[in-house]
Amino acid sequence: MIPVHQKEIPFFSVIICTFNRSIELQSAIESLLNQSEHDWEAIIVDDGSNDTTFRVAQAFCNEDRRIRYCYHSNKGVGLSKNTGILAASGMFITFLDSDDTYKVDHLQTRKEMLLSYPEIDLLHGGCEVNGDLFVADKNDPTTQIALDDCVIGGTFFIKKSTVVSLGGFSTLLYGDDADFFEKVVSNGLVVAQTDHQSYVYNRTSADSLCTNQFVGKK
Repeated sequence: MIPVHQKEIPFFSVIICTFNRSIELQSAIESLLNQSEHDWEAIIVDDGSNDTTFRVAQAFCNEDRRIRYCYHSNKGVGLSKNTGILAASGMFITFLDSDDTYKVDHLQTRKEMLLSYPEIDLLHGGCEVNGDLFVADKNDPTTQIALDDCVIGGTFFIKKSTVVSLGGFSTLLYGDDADFFEKVVSNGLVVAQTDHQSYVYNRTSADSLCTNQFVGKK
């Protein structure tokens, strides 16, 4: 069970899905704690880790009551995101992959954009890439495409009502972010993109899902 501490609705619910990344998880959460914007809650969704993830998460939960922890058996990233979304109480859902980090103004700048343009259902973009700038094409994993031509799910800011109405994320092994983005567009919802690079996408992790889609590359 995930305890709920706050009585007020936070502006952001940050969903952090993780699997056996206890060291990287610490850096990710520290970047969240260092945000200039403080109106957020975080939900760590542990997708069946068997390393020290629980101890790392527990320490942060004890330190900051805005952070909550949920464990379930390994279900994959899409269902883990949905678990976090169902537990979220914020107005906007966003994500922080457990091997990525936020720059200090990430949430602040996105809040300013969303308040200035309340008609936005999904805001995305503004990603600094650390590592390989190409990923496998979700339609043909034997070919590579530039990240500039992709949507990066970690940068999504979505109205919770929008996520729920669309049924959340799919159970695809790869490309669930692109699949969700396509659902948003096909339903005629309002999408906006920013080029303010405040989300740091780490492509150097050995277990990076995108990296491991390359044929012959682990």
